[in-house]
Amino acid sequence: MTHPIVQDTKGGAILTIQVQPKASRSECVGLHGDALKIRIAAPPVDGKANEAVLAFLAQRLAVPPSTLAIHSGAGGRRKRVLCQTLAAADVLARLGLTGEKGLVAS
Repeated sequence: MTHPIVQDTKGGAILTIQVQPKASRSECVGLHGDALKIRIAAPPVDGKANEAVLAFLAQRLAVPPSTLAIHSGAGGRRKRVLCQTLAAADVLARLGLTGEKGLVAS
């Protein structure tokens, strides 16, 4: 399965996200070009936003936080997150993404 925001690799699925730190609450808000936009309540200080992104994704994907890692983009808003235990199709299903329509209510 191919989708612009997630790709299968040998090590697992890589999800492309666009992060908005210091939001009023942490939530997925839909597609932002070829990335999933996530608002995170944590500030972008001392890696707190990165930690919050991984914790939020672990909860949404129902995987242990230790199976997620920031693959690239740790210092910016656009990140690629590696999920070692899921395939791309599983990531899309657990996030409620359907084709190009964005997020399904969860």
